Parts: sequence; C-alpha cells; structure tokens
Amino acid sequence: MSSSGSGRRPPPRGKRTLVADRRTAAAAASPKRSTSAKGASSGSGGRRPRRRAAARRRPRGPLGWIAAAFRLVFRVFWGLAWRGAAVGALILALATGYYYAQLPDVSQVVDARSRGSVTMLDRDGNVFAWRGDQFGGVIDPATASEHLVHAVVATEDRRFYRHLGVSPRGIAGAIRINLSEGRGPLEGHGGSTITQQVAKLMCLGVAYDPELWENETTYEQDCRETTIWRKLQEVPFAFAMELRYSKDEILSIYLNRAYLGAGTRGFEAAAQRYFGVSAAEVNPQQAAMLAGLLVAPSYYAPTRNLERAQRRAATVLALMEQEGYLTAEETAAAQANPATLSEAAEQNIGGFFADWIMSEGPDFLTRDTTEDVVIRTTFDPEMQEAAEAALAEIFANQVREGSEAQAAIVVMSADGAVRAMVGGRDTQGAGLFNRATQAMRQTGSAFKPFVYATALDLGWRFDDMILDAPLTIEVPGSGPYSPTNYTNEYYGEVTLTDALRTSLNTPAVRLSEEVGRDLVRTVAAEFGIESDLAAGPALALGASESTLLEMTGAYAGILNGGSAVLPYGVQELRIVGDDRPMFEQQSGLRDRVISEGAARQLTYMMSVAVASGTGRRAALPDRQVAGKTGTTQAARDAWFLGFTADYVAGVWMGYDDNTPLSGVTGGGLPADIWRMTMERIHADLPPRPLPMIDPALEARQPEVIEYLPGGTQVQGGGQRQPDLAERILMEVLGGLLGRN
Repeated sequence: MSSSGSGRRPPPRGKRTLVADRRTAAAAASPKRSTSAKGASSGSGGRRPRRRAAARRRPRGPLGWIAAAFRLVFRVFWGLAWRGAAVGALILALATGYYYAQLPDVSQVVDARSRGSVTMLDRDGNVFAWRGDQFGGVIDPATASEHLVHAVVATEDRRFYRHLGVSPRGIAGAIRINLSEGRGPLEGHGGSTITQQVAKLMCLGVAYDPELWENETTYEQDCRETTIWRKLQEVPFAFAMELRYSKDEILSIYLNRAYLGAGTRGFEAAAQRYFGVSAAEVNPQQAAMLAGLLVAPSYYAPTRNLERAQRRAATVLALMEQEGYLTAEETAAAQANPATLSEAAEQNIGGFFADWIMSEGPDFLTRDTTEDVVIRTTFDPEMQEAAEAALAEIFANQVREGSEAQAAIVVMSADGAVRAMVGGRDTQGAGLFNRATQAMRQTGSAFKPFVYATALDLGWRFDDMILDAPLTIEVPGSGPYSPTNYTNEYYGEVTLTDALRTSLNTPAVRLSEEVGRDLVRTVAAEFGIESDLAAGPALALGASESTLLEMTGAYAGILNGGSAVLPYGVQELRIVGDDRPMFEQQSGLRDRVISEGAARQLTYMMSVAVASGTGRRAALPDRQVAGKTGTTQAARDAWFLGFTADYVAGVWMGYDDNTPLSGVTGGGLPADIWRMTMERIHADLPPRPLPMIDPALEARQPEVIEYLPGGTQVQGGGQRQPDLAERILMEVLGGLLGRN
C-alpha cells in the first residue's frame, strides 16, 4: 500500500502517542503554551516548579555548599538546644521539687551547730575567753539593727529582694573578674546570692555525720568547696528555698548561721564577742565591721587586726551609701569614728588558762559539749597582765635577739586557786603548746624542799647540823653514785638552813638517805607531784620530771601550813538557761601532809634562801619572800618557785628541744621574771608576814624532859629510852596522878 497523505499511521484506539514538545523559540514564548504548561504542572501538585524556583534562588558552587552546611548545623543545633532546654528545665523542676520537699521549718535551721559553746568568766564575773561555737541567740531582720541588715544586703547581695535566688548577672561578673585577675572562673569571687550562700551554709541539706567526717571543720570545708557540680546543685536548692521561705526567713538563716571569726556563729554572737552589745544595738560602723567579716572571717576579725577590720568596714560603709542606706554625712561620720573592740575582746589574754580549763573539765561539758556552758573561773586578768608583761620585758632586754628559749609562769593562791598562767612567749591565740601544764621537765634543786619537809616532819630542826662531805652510794644495778656540789667544794658540818640556802647537794642526798628516800617520795607525791618519781638517790636532787603547775601547787602546800592542794580553775559551771550550777568548788585544799610546825620551819629556811642565798634576785623590797631555785644538769632547765604571804608563783625557763641554756640558772632570769611578776601583783597589797617561825624564839633550849605514856621521853626533838632512875621517877609520878 502506497504511503499517501500525512504518511502516518493513526494510533490504535484508546492509546496516546508520546510526542516530545517542539523546542522552538516561538513555542517557548507563546503565552498559551506557558499557560498549558502551568496547568499541567498544577495537575501534578505543583511541586516541580517550586523546587526549580528554590534551586534558582540558591547560590551555586562553593558558596551554596557553605550556606547549606550552615543551614544544616543551625537546624541540628536548634533541634538539640530546644530539646536540651526542655530536658534541663524538667530536671531543674524535679530537683527543685525534691529539695523543696526536704527543706525543714526555719526554726530548725537557724541554729544547726553540732557542738555548743563555752564562755569563761574571771574571778569578778567578767567574760575573758570563749571556746566552741558561740551562738548569742536567734535574730531576724525585724529584731536586728536595721544598719546590720542594710550592711549585709549592700555587701553581699544588693539585688537580694529582687531576684529569684540566683543572679546570672552576678555570676557572669564574678567569672569575668576571676579571669581578669588570673584565677580560674570559680576561684575567688563566686557571684553567689545570699540565697546561694545560705544553701552552702546548709550544705545543700546534708546534715553533719561524725561517722562520715573526721570533725565539724572537715564537714564545713567540704560544704564550702566550690566546684561546677556544687554550683549546679545550688541552683535548684536556691529556687526551692525561694519557694519554701520568705526573703526575711532566708536572711534570718544567714544572719544566724554565718561564721564570723573568733568562734562566733551568727551576728548576735559576733556583736557580743567583739563589741559587748546585742546585734539589735549595733551602730552603722559596728554593723559595717560585722558585715565585712563575711568575705574572710578569720582574716578580717578585729581581734586579729583591728586596723585591717576598720579599713574593710570603711568599704562596707561606702557600699551602704551607694545603695541609699546612709547619707553622705552619716557615712563620713561613721568612717571618722570607726568601731573598736570591747574591753573584754580587746584584752585577748588568758588563752593558756582557758585551754587548761577546757582540758581539765569533762569533755561533754567542755571540748565536746553540745550545750552552751558558762564557767566562772579563778582567773585574774590583772595578774595575767603582770605575768605576761614581766616575761615580755625580760626577753626583750635580757635575752639575746633570736633566742628560741621559752618560759612559763603560774600564779596561784595558797588554796590552789590558779590566778594566772603563761604557757610560753607567744601569748596570743588558742590551742598553743602550754609549757606550764604539758611540758614534763626535770626539777633540779627546786625539789629539795620536799626532802627537808620530810626530815622536819620527822623531828629534825631547821638548825640541826648535817655533814657536807664527799659521799658515795652503791646503787644496785647502776654502780656507785657520788653527788657533788655546784662549786665542787665541801663545807663540813652545816645547818639544814644553810644547806638549803646555798643549795648544797651532798647534804640533801645524805638527808634523803637518812630519813628514807621512799618516805621523801611519798611526801612529794602527797603534796601533788604526781609524776613518776625517781627511785635512786638522785631523787633528792630533782632527777624526776614534773610540770610547772604541779610544782607550784606543791609549794602552795608549804605556804598554807602543810596541807596538799589540788590546783583548780573552775569555781562554778552552769548550763545556759539552768537556774542551778552543775558544779561548784571553793577550795583546792586536801589532806595534811606535814605538820604546821614543820611547814613553818621550812618556810623560814626558804626565806633565808631568798634573803641571802641562791634566790637573792627574787627578793621583794617591801615584804618577805620564801622560795627555791632549781637548775638541772647541763642547765637544760632553770626554775624559781616561791611565795609571799598572799600568793605563790612558779617560773620555768628552757628550750623545747632540751638545748642547754647559756649562762642561765634558776637564780638568774627565772628569779628576775618571778620578782617582776610579783612586784606588779603586790603593788596595791599591804605587806603581810610569812607564816614562819622566828628563829630567835626557836633557839635550842636546855634539855627538857617530857614524859610520855609507855616510858618514852622527848628531849631536844629526838627520842631515847629513859634510864633506870628516870623510869622509877615516872612510875612514882604516874601512881600519884592515878590516885588523884
């Protein structure tokens, strides 16, 4: 069949032939074509033209790839950010709810001390020392001075009443300051609000557990540790407090729990400790000084450096003016008249005495007390000042510069009441090594009075003779023992008084051996020297060790007529709030050790040792003094102990490491310290005679026989059996007396 016409075969019925559009310029420009194309496009949902339009808008090439990458990162970041924020908000809400449920009532957290306080009063009832955690009582913004509230807010958190517990602006500013000063972002300034600081004070709700922490100090250090995790925990805790407590309640917790140096907890205790007034009564400059302690309590404590505390207070006053709490005139007046310490706080004396009281009392009422305790003591601040001044003057003028030698002083009454105590040259602070009570040192010749006390109580007299000559004693297990005198000379027959006056060694050993060293050891122990006394003949020369407190107490027994004393410092102990004291003591007198007559003779002998013997430098110009020097082997220890009719005092001098003293004996610098101390103590006291014999009235009389039951006669202080004629005469006289 020939192909005629169009030459095309018609398509089968029901089918369409796919024919490509003609790609001519006219067709492309035809409006109708464009319209049909648009209609066709719309029939397919209109997707292709939008993709092509978007493709036409996107830059092609490298810029397009970069833009696409940025868009992808943004989409991923945004997706993660809002999801993370949602998760974080949920966690924050849950944590806040958890802490909110755990928070107790305000009344249970304003005073959360695990231990109580000890306040010590002197003999006149005035406060002189504090120990433990002082807490003066609960205060709140309504009962505290408005100046105190303003000072705290202006210094620590000026937006306190406007934020919700956390100040992002403050944290950012603190991080900026820390980094600019070369510290880590969390080192130094913390940017914490008062609410966050309260969270830290409450240790995020973790209570102190003695089984987890070594002590409360370790617990508090752990609570104050600044880490990112701890900072994150503070946020929900702060929010919870803002929901649970009012602003004034949060501030109340802060005012009562903040540590403010010198063992004070809360502003009430600090106001009483430093200024002797209540927190309700502090003026602007006192309030500024207290608020200034918050940044560094120990560093800015006015008891440590008053001028530094005043400079810090001036800065706080300026902040108070800046916040509108003070006018310019009020600020200038306060800065011109800075706060000063109360008389009790300014004294800052008696640290060694207070430490001794804390160590002597029962732990549950002193070192480990959970109660607030008040102790009235025997302490005398004026005597303490006298002792400290004497010690300082001697070391400043008579001891070479740079010397590490130490000294200690104890002053007490005849009944054992301790009036003053110096445990070393460093008299400031607490918890220092107390050489008056803790140092065990050889006593040297200061021990000799107890040898003579034993002999006098057995009937020897002050004017009895004893031989000063070479002496050798065989000591089992040690060999021969041969004491020598300090001068390496011997003086033959000497009286007991002269032997003690010149501190001769061989007569003391000879006398100890004659009366029995076991008896000497017993007498010394009964007088209060409780240390392990030497068993050999060197006992008489002070080879044993003792403390200055023990020795001074033993000498007090001689002054009071031969009765032992137990040195004491507590007169009354009372729990705050209780009407009746838990403990009272009025005297330390104990059992009699030697007779009063023996004590009076010994006091006379010791007075001669001061008047014309080894203790001459301890003599006082207006009154009688009795005492004894002591110097140990190689001059490692130097002692002087003595008394007037009013007080007994002891002085020790030496090195902590037992280095020998250079040119110092008990009759030298220790006697000088003793004299200067007692001159100050007795300045306003009228002279009184010592309780001692008058040797002129005690001169040895012709032999007078005193007959005793059983046929014994006493003649000249000794005992012997009567002869036959005397026994007959006694029987006759006894018969006559019996019939009458």
